[in-house]
Amino acid sequence: MSLIALLFLAGLAFGYVSYGRFIAGKYDLDREAVTPAVAVNDGGDYVPTSPFYLLGQHFSAIAAAGPIAGPILACTQFGWLPCLLWIGFGVVFIGAVHDFSSLIASVRHGGRTVAEIARETMGDRAWLAIMVFIWIALIYVIVAFVDITASTFVSGGEDLAGQALAFNPGGAVAAGSVLYLMLAIVMGVVDRLWRPPLWLLTVIFVPATLASVWLGTQLSTVLVFEGRTWALMILAYCFVASLVPVWVLLQPRGYLGGFVLYLALAVGTIGLLFGGLEIKQEAFKGFQAGGPTGALFPFLFVTIACGACSGFHGLVCSGTTSKQIRSEPDCRPIGYGAMLLEGFVALVALATVMTVDASQTTGRPPGAIYGDGLGRFVTMLIGEEHQRLAATFGAMAFSTFVFDTLDVSTRLGRYVIQELFGWTRRGGAIAATALTILPAAMLIVASDAGAYRMFWTLFGTANQLLAALTLLAITVWLRRSGRAYWYTALPMVFVMSVTLWSLVLLGRQALTEWAAASNPSVAGLLNGVVAFALLALAIVLMIEARRAIRGDAAVNVHPA
Repeated sequence: MSLIALLFLAGLAFGYVSYGRFIAGKYDLDREAVTPAVAVNDGGDYVPTSPFYLLGQHFSAIAAAGPIAGPILACTQFGWLPCLLWIGFGVVFIGAVHDFSSLIASVRHGGRTVAEIARETMGDRAWLAIMVFIWIALIYVIVAFVDITASTFVSGGEDLAGQALAFNPGGAVAAGSVLYLMLAIVMGVVDRLWRPPLWLLTVIFVPATLASVWLGTQLSTVLVFEGRTWALMILAYCFVASLVPVWVLLQPRGYLGGFVLYLALAVGTIGLLFGGLEIKQEAFKGFQAGGPTGALFPFLFVTIACGACSGFHGLVCSGTTSKQIRSEPDCRPIGYGAMLLEGFVALVALATVMTVDASQTTGRPPGAIYGDGLGRFVTMLIGEEHQRLAATFGAMAFSTFVFDTLDVSTRLGRYVIQELFGWTRRGGAIAATALTILPAAMLIVASDAGAYRMFWTLFGTANQLLAALTLLAITVWLRRSGRAYWYTALPMVFVMSVTLWSLVLLGRQALTEWAAASNPSVAGLLNGVVAFALLALAIVLMIEARRAIRGDAAVNVHPA
């Protein structure tokens, strides 16, 4: 395993130095160009930020549960070898190109979002289609991650499940996660009222975050609920978290979560390189693997999802990060480099499932598998006597990534609805949040607890199709600006093909099973309808792109 890890890391480094530099050269990055952050510099959204600090903030925002859950699910379905190959190839030639291109496109469009770039490049119909597409995709992000997190809070780690009378592993993760969120709120209030120096907040609250892991193990039997109850409670958290000011929860939680993220990566690196791990999973299970996700083509790509390419990253790049770029050359380490780091997160997640027997992964949620794996790595450092603490830290690290994604996704869903309907008042914000949360709640209530596999493949498909549509808008922009565009067009065609193929198969399967079932599932019907709705929206965008390229659309083209 250590040799595979070293070769993979060497491939990422070579990709950044070679292909990353090549792509940067295509955009003619200009150190003297005035970026939106410098031009506006309002002290709020537009703030010129050093690349070192911005990289950490951006990486924390994009490195959510996707690159963890996706590779684990795909490995159990298809084997580890195709997963490893796609993560390595996809992250260098597609995912990082998408993120970097999204970032530089937004910088050169005044810090505008992906949807606004589509509007300027392809017209109003394209803007409306991609806004609706983004909203539906965000709902599935929320559903998939809420369901997986609820499953983790219930199951915890199987290695400790035999001690349930005295210790509940899922309850320990839940208690530690709740304490972590409460701690973030306290930090936000302290910072707002007394403005202590950041180093003092760090010295106090980062160790306290790690202490919450230990305290969770002591309170493991306090917060014990069944999966659906946890799912609805997490949705209620999403509703509140997306409406409160960012200083209350989002900013302090993101800051503390960044330390958890880096610690998890450090532990993963030690485990990969020095743990003497032995591969126990099958390398390849065949092109027709069967199971809930079907054949390797096209479902490998949409199951791994964010581990190789993520449309959600384009929303982050164009939504917040582009407004903080100090100089155009900073786009390469932040846009291209951070995606390669996410590929490393995916490798660590893949290692946690590659190195255990298949019997230990059957029927278990990805969060629990990842938590146990990371716990084994931590145990190497602190000893077998602290196994409970190590396993709880691993699973809590997963839930930490998820909460960051849930906050951002719910908030972005609210923004989309408010922009579509022009709701600017507080009541409009509440209504927009409800319109984002309620469909997610309906899907969860209509399905069995722990049915994350039903939602994950459609989430991954929508997420990667969003990446393809973002690359489509950028390709149209580059072509109409008279620049070379093949390096965005080729990845766009590939990702578009596999995701549209996946949508057709998913929609047909969901509707066929719903029609044939004696007790038809509402969630299955919704999945089928949503699959074809996303397909229709993508077709609209492709038609508008063709019109824009032919010059039939009344749009203005920003210089590339």
